[in-house]
Amino acid sequence: MKLLASLLLMAATADAHYRFSKLIVNGVAEEREWISVRQTKNFQGNQGVTDVNSQDIRCFQNKPGTATATAAAGDKLGFVAMSSITHFGPVSFYMARVPEGRDINTWDGAGNVWFKAAEITAVPSGGGGLTSGEATWPAYNKQSVEFTVPKSVPSGKYLVRVESIALHQAQNPGGAQVYLSCAQVEITGGGDGRPSPLVAFPGAYRSNDQGLLWSYYPVRTSYKAPGPDVWQG
Repeated sequence: MKLLASLLLMAATADAHYRFSKLIVNGVAEEREWISVRQTKNFQGNQGVTDVNSQDIRCFQNKPGTATATAAAGDKLGFVAMSSITHFGPVSFYMARVPEGRDINTWDGAGNVWFKAAEITAVPSGGGGLTSGEATWPAYNKQSVEFTVPKSVPSGKYLVRVESIALHQAQNPGGAQVYLSCAQVEITGGGDGRPSPLVAFPGAYRSNDQGLLWSYYPVRTSYKAPGPDVWQG
């Protein structure tokens, strides 16, 4: 069993990294990278963030924004993974409303302003154990991931943050790799909901959170993504 776990780890480590650089609105992806998505520091190297206490865990930003997409509450938003999500783990979507009077291109999203709008996490198998394959992780090996904007989210300008946590080397604290980026989106036709709980990046995660750790052996039987619960709207 231990030999099998070592072989699985070696295979996972050989996979390529990735980046989220194109926004998808109702199934239509942007024609090129870094339009409404702020350019991230891995725009050339595709590396992830491993220090959850770093400012990079917020948006991994390399450049300020330049454009803002438009979507209605209830629409589907998503991100293209260049070239695909090549590590297993959960995918979460966070949103933060830009304060009135602030420029969406330069607002940094600091403070307790982020709520979790959706997540794609582990699906327990019939046998009771969680694997490192696609049967457990629905986002694994996908070229894009999407979620539905809650209909009751208030209208306004938002940073929309996608986050894929790669668990292939997360046997110890600090081993998880976080691939993330932030898009600039104006939400129209919203409601009067009050998203909660609100968290900050950094601050929402600790390196020893169970959602940032993975065990090939003994086999895990349960998993919960780190951070707050999804706001139900």
